[in-house]
Amino acid sequence: MAKYIPYDFRQSTLVEIDFLEQLQPGTFEFAIHHLIEHKLDLSIFDCHYKNDDTGRPAFNPAILLKIILFAYSKGITSSREIMWCCKTNIIFKALSCETVPHFTTIAHFISGYPESIAQIFEQVLLVCHAEGLLGNELFAIDGCKQRSNASKEWSGTFKELQDKRKKIKLLIRQCMNEQQRLDRENAPFEQKQRVEKRRNTLNKAFKKIDHFLKTQQPKAGKGKSGSEVKSNITDNDSAKMTTSKGTLQGYNGIATVDAKHQIIIDAQTFGHAQEQHTLKPVLEQVHERFKKLNIHSDILHKAIITADTGFSNSDNNHWLHAQKINAYIPDNRFRSRDPRFSGQKAKYGKRHQHERTGKNNTHLYAASDFLFDAVTLSCQCPAGETLSFLRVATDKNREEYAYFKGRLSQCNACPLKHRCMHNPDSATHRKGHGRQVCFKTETPNPQLSANEWMRNRIDGEAGKIIYSQRLAIVEPVFANINTQKGLNKFSLRGQAKVQAQWQLYCLVHNVEKWKNYGEMAKKNTQ
Repeated sequence: MAKYIPYDFRQSTLVEIDFLEQLQPGTFEFAIHHLIEHKLDLSIFDCHYKNDDTGRPAFNPAILLKIILFAYSKGITSSREIMWCCKTNIIFKALSCETVPHFTTIAHFISGYPESIAQIFEQVLLVCHAEGLLGNELFAIDGCKQRSNASKEWSGTFKELQDKRKKIKLLIRQCMNEQQRLDRENAPFEQKQRVEKRRNTLNKAFKKIDHFLKTQQPKAGKGKSGSEVKSNITDNDSAKMTTSKGTLQGYNGIATVDAKHQIIIDAQTFGHAQEQHTLKPVLEQVHERFKKLNIHSDILHKAIITADTGFSNSDNNHWLHAQKINAYIPDNRFRSRDPRFSGQKAKYGKRHQHERTGKNNTHLYAASDFLFDAVTLSCQCPAGETLSFLRVATDKNREEYAYFKGRLSQCNACPLKHRCMHNPDSATHRKGHGRQVCFKTETPNPQLSANEWMRNRIDGEAGKIIYSQRLAIVEPVFANINTQKGLNKFSLRGQAKVQAQWQLYCLVHNVEKWKNYGEMAKKNTQ
């Protein structure tokens, strides 16, 4: 009978490993190791430790930063999973030199030092600038809405939260009455236990809402009305946001990207869905950072700024015009003015469903078919009738419009009513009103002139060419971070902590760009 050497998979053994050999040149882990060991100054973390004379030695920030950035590049955000990888994964062992930081240490490093992480972000940006990876000619700004570590079910205005507190109090009273009834009837212990558990859950929810209402203040809106926006008991810095995938409770991660190699030059998070209010603080932060790092003393007057329609409003246009910033930010009607989109028929949403089904798809007279006199404020319809003047009103963009309405007696007998009104039967049966139309007036307005200034820039041939580059600059960055790197939610709470996590993810993207296009990439190709 043949003899074989016995084996046992349950046995353990010692393997001689050279950690540097596991970090092969050209890989992302080697780029992280080389960058942190030779390019960055991590002494900025020393002020957070006070164990010079007494206390246990702390884990080196270089080790923690390496394993966190490498974990984020693999879509791992859980501190417990990062600790487990340091025990079992050979690359994590090589980056950490076989040390295993506790998950609480990892979590505290991510959430406890947002200012130091921001300085690391700037150091990496400075390395990219020194190696010629920044073009400083064209910047693109966009936002990425992500879920936060908070449930939208705990959101509401103070009035809604107070009503919810009253409702929970009534439910607690019902549970108490139910417990008294079960005691009188000598009900089984399991039934009593279920009611007791439900009562404890309601008590915790009541205390949570009650403490929030007593210690916090209502959140004022960012708009002109300043009406109250919904607060969130779990993470009050986050906000409800409407996205293409539904409504979520989260943050809007704003990234400013340089066009040359898609390096992120600024990364900030905001706890409100409207992007118009983020443009000014983002550009001011870019200006201060470039000035502090001695990259450029006045970058906003050198570079071209592009952003999508979400960043457009009258206040931003007025500020850009006053600061003489070379920006291209279209309004939400710029496509309708572009002849290249004149034949576009693909429209989506409930208000366009009738067009896809063929209902009410008859061509109607547009406002351009009416004769409008801005001096006398008069209007004549295609049938030659004079419409009644209603009023001059200002819309949300502070642009003035003159409104006119046709009389029912005119529209009822008009032979063109089927080409002028969506529902001509309403005029026949003397229900509703006649055709309404509005025109923009020529009232001089500083805000209006700023809007016209931006509109002329976007509609010009140069503006079309410049703005068309925005999509190819910033959208691949979000595709890399969200899809390739697996960022689908922020796991921390609080604006400062979430911004630190967002900057770490943007750091992963920038380090990857540095690896592919920096001096290290040139050495690897030689």
